[in-house]
Amino acid sequence: MAKAVFHKGQRVYVKPVGTWAPIETVNPQWVKGVEEPLKITYDVGLGREFQAHELAAEERLLAKPDLIETENWRVLRAANRLSAEPRDPRHPVPGTYPVVVTDEADWGGWRVPMSEYDRDPARIEQQARVFANALRLMRVARELIEFAQDYPHETPGPLQELARQAETLLAAVYHEGQPAAPGANIAAE
Repeated sequence: MAKAVFHKGQRVYVKPVGTWAPIETVNPQWVKGVEEPLKITYDVGLGREFQAHELAAEERLLAKPDLIETENWRVLRAANRLSAEPRDPRHPVPGTYPVVVTDEADWGGWRVPMSEYDRDPARIEQQARVFANALRLMRVARELIEFAQDYPHETPGPLQELARQAETLLAAVYHEGQPAAPGANIAAE
């Protein structure tokens, strides 16, 4: 039985050719009555299909640590100095606006222009909470994927489908320049 080592869109080094190429399609070879494919080949657009042992994954840079492991984002309140009325009743927290910070010095992070905040404060507050908890959601997605991979026979079908969706979403986050899979966009409203 074979399992896919690489996924569509992943950049790999093609050893026989000596070049880098993105995987265009993953081609499993199925046999009737068998639950898993016997062989998996990869089309990288170089004229023939390659097997996993002919390809090598792109190594992650050691200097760039994984965000999930190293950071803890949080929401801070900044004083709303530009508002004419600091006690504006439309604002969820009058006189302030949210800032999602990504480092210990409270410097880097996500900020929103005051004009954008004034237009729809409730929406900006919701976005701040989403951004601040994004890493926790990514950790949950990673754990779900690992559980489904570690216990494939004990994982129910709907949970396996959720793990596949989580894997697609994390791939879209980690592979810069790669578009998300169709249907991976989740409507905010």
